[in-house]
Amino acid sequence: MNILIFLSVRSYRKTPSTFYFLIISITNIIYILINLISRIVSTGFLIDLTRSSVIWCKARLSLIGVFGLISFTCSSLATIDQFFATSPNVHLRRCSNIKWTYRIILLTILLCILHAIPCFIYLDISPITKTCLVTNNAYNFYLSLYSLSLISTFPVIIMSIFGYLTYRHINLRRILIRQSADRQITRMTLIQVILVITTITPYGIQITYNLITTGIYKDTDRMIKESFSLTIVSLLTYVYFVGSCYTFLITSSRFRRAVKDHICFWRRRAQVAALIYPIQERIVFRNQVH
Repeated sequence: MNILIFLSVRSYRKTPSTFYFLIISITNIIYILINLISRIVSTGFLIDLTRSSVIWCKARLSLIGVFGLISFTCSSLATIDQFFATSPNVHLRRCSNIKWTYRIILLTILLCILHAIPCFIYLDISPITKTCLVTNNAYNFYLSLYSLSLISTFPVIIMSIFGYLTYRHINLRRILIRQSADRQITRMTLIQVILVITTITPYGIQITYNLITTGIYKDTDRMIKESFSLTIVSLLTYVYFVGSCYTFLITSSRFRRAVKDHICFWRRRAQVAALIYPIQERIVFRNQVH
């Protein structure tokens, strides 16, 4: 739904923050399709292609890394853009520019793809356990740091800082003039900040705990509890990938109207028809009279 709304409403396509939201929505749905569906199939139907197909083993985690990183990066960039857009400084407001947004997104996508190349190289199916895993120990350790930094810590810190600064700008300027910022888009951005913090922070805490306790002996009971905890916080991250539509519906009346118009499209046709038919009847009547 997000993709449909952001593509169909011209003002959303031309606004940097909502264009970031469009990219986030596209990457999120691809992430969900790749990750969640494969989990459901492997768990529910016992069909795990990562154990039988080397290509899928490499491609799945690499693509998840690419689209996940793009999504979190664009979320951070959207918050930074709103900081610029709501700034009382005219020079900072000029930094909120759609042309620059296009370039930044292209650069982000390119860097995320390059970042995932080692993942594609080092992933393989273990001949012993028949599971898809990283064959390089150094890169395996880097992945833990990557999950802690680029996926959890950095986005949360960046969005918290710039979200707070944006909120300060709003309070300093009670009435935002139209050229400076759209209040509803600002609310959408701030609710996105809250969504990221609440869903990603527990995952970052779990990864930190795992890194700290790496060299500690753990009995079976503790390992089961840690595995259960990791499963819960991992599932919580899916709320970020699927929850933005609901948060936008809550915070933006314009977004709600756009959704309503697209869902109830037949009503628009009926309203248009109700306006057109009387006009056509009057034209026909006049022609008959003359």
